Amino acid sequence: MHLPKPQLQTPVLFLIFNRLDATKQVFEVIRQAQPPRLYVASDGPRTERPGESEKVQAVKDHVLKNIDWTCEVKTLFRDKNLGCRVAVSSGLDWFFEHEPEGIILEDDCLPNMSFFRYCQDLLTRYRNDTRVMCIAGTNIQENFSSEFSYFFSRFALMWGWASWRRAWSLYDPKILNWPRLRKTKWLYSLGIGDEIFRLYWTQIFDKVYSNEINSWDYSWIYSCWREHGLTILPSINLVQNIGFGNDATHTTGHHPILENLVNKQMNWPLIHPNQIEVIYEADQFISKHWFNVTRVKYLKYLIKSILATFLELHKKCIKNDEGNC
Repeated sequence: MHLPKPQLQTPVLFLIFNRLDATKQVFEVIRQAQPPRLYVASDGPRTERPGESEKVQAVKDHVLKNIDWTCEVKTLFRDKNLGCRVAVSSGLDWFFEHEPEGIILEDDCLPNMSFFRYCQDLLTRYRNDTRVMCIAGTNIQENFSSEFSYFFSRFALMWGWASWRRAWSLYDPKILNWPRLRKTKWLYSLGIGDEIFRLYWTQIFDKVYSNEINSWDYSWIYSCWREHGLTILPSINLVQNIGFGNDATHTTGHHPILENLVNKQMNWPLIHPNQIEVIYEADQFISKHWFNVTRVKYLKYLIKSILATFLELHKKCIKNDEGNC
């Protein structure tokens, strides 16, 4: 059943950078939704990239010149490049300093119009339920069957999402207590996967902790897991990522599922699940097809580790001038 579109009351944070074509598409949907308060945040250009300053400025100019509805606008435009982790996380800090809840879209996440009402309704419904930390707009499992409009997951997917200040306040960008949790069976306790899952996320969190990964989103997943927080995922996909390509920061390769998602229309009234519980089969599908946590990847890691160990031992042998090298 389709009902007349209600006026959007929820603020939107739009994270932009240097991709004008993608920004135009996403902003057009935001313009149709007409949020009452629009926050626009952009990282600064990288000095080592010729022409990027002009690209970043063109994106900012397009957004600001095309806000043609009654709207309170706030901007956070960086002069210097902070990198993905700091630019995005500080933009979210800024947003939630001003707002108790809201919707977040990056410049490559193209939502269906129904995404905004879906987020608004569920932000209200779960406002005071601390078990829920995130509302996502992505569903990558095309044949997923459910009698409800959404379900609960351990994975905080961030291609178009919404949250509350109460949840974001728990964000730990440096995952400071990871060394302690690493020694425990904490990752097993999530119930999503086995040894392969543990190995994959141990590698990821090791790299985040040592600053080898310049990304904010793994820290958000970690923070949600640390707090036993759940994410709401829609029963159909509401957001399409249009950012796959060579100029992307993370989505540079090809993916048979993720780059071919289509955003669809959610129906109303929303049909709410009878209870809050994780659909583990869906989480295992996400683990395998979004994060590529597979046995093949596990075997490749083992082979790589064995070779690295062998080479290290060989170098030490040569350095010590041992005749049996």
